[in-house]
Amino acid sequence: MGRMFDNVGRLIVRLQKPADNCEPFTPNDSKALRDTLRPGDVLLVAGKGRISGSIKYITQSTWSHSALYVGPMAGATTDSEPHALIEANINEGVVSAPLSKYLHCQTRICRPVGLSDADCETVCRYACERIGLSYDFKNVVDLMCYLFPWPLAHRRRHRTIALGSRDASRIICSSLIAQAFDAVRYPILPKITRVDSQTARCEVAEIRHPSLYASRDFDISPYFMVVKPNLARGFNYKDMHWADVPQDHTTQAKHAPKVDGAIGEGAYV
Repeated sequence: MGRMFDNVGRLIVRLQKPADNCEPFTPNDSKALRDTLRPGDVLLVAGKGRISGSIKYITQSTWSHSALYVGPMAGATTDSEPHALIEANINEGVVSAPLSKYLHCQTRICRPVGLSDADCETVCRYACERIGLSYDFKNVVDLMCYLFPWPLAHRRRHRTIALGSRDASRIICSSLIAQAFDAVRYPILPKITRVDSQTARCEVAEIRHPSLYASRDFDISPYFMVVKPNLARGFNYKDMHWADVPQDHTTQAKHAPKVDGAIGEGAYV
């Protein structure tokens, strides 16, 4: 059975196009992206390969791949650039990679909120220690069946506890990151059960199996904050240069009015 899924995996690799072919809607500012990322951040990637398109369709999401940013790694470089990402990809399994690999892709930063320094170190170390594991092709096939919008898949969702080969030496990108955060009990999309007692009602969280996660889950998780580099470093719409407006007109007002956090009287909501 394992050989069959390896053969399926080799077929998937043939359908996969290099990451260089993906283009963002707007060009990435490499310096802004590097300056914004912090260890523990999840970098979501919108791939352009055929298999990436299938994943995005089935998961109903923009994102087909995810990587964990751990910061520059000593001794791991590509063309003198230090590796800073840990990912599980179809071609190589779990590897480290430089940030430049995805500078030409549409990306999104998802940041765990309130993660302590010690737990962040644990998350990053957990991922780094998995370098060398193989890719779990069966998990990809199972995940597609699990998420595909048809009646049989709907029934399967209610009785499935885990997906994939159950082989500890094989993993996919989203499962790798989910396992790393599970190691410190940081929630992604836990199953919430409401428990009523004589005194009060409380909510009890139950961790889902890491194999059930897709890259989109970090985006929709209420416990991860979406960070946009252009906004994080300070954005002023008055500085935009519009093609249909002469530049001397745009330079008349360089500074946007200061906006307080609270919504005041007369503000638009």
